[in-house]
Amino acid sequence: MKITVDEEKCCGAGQCVLIAPEVFDQRDEDGIVVLLVAEPAAEHHDLVRESASVCPAAAIHLDEA
Repeated sequence: MKITVDEEKCCGAGQCVLIAPEVFDQRDEDGIVVLLVAEPAAEHHDLVRESASVCPAAAIHLDEA
């Protein structure tokens, strides 16, 4: 799995950080998503998928090829 995030779309809701803090963080100044791990370990895949599905701005993109 490879993750990309669109910082322009991100609204800073923070759901991704709450669900998968090992993979996502937020910038202190504006709350925009920070990707900590672009290719997470298999044990984080379900949480990353959940993060992408609940993102209100659809700013998280997954490539599962």
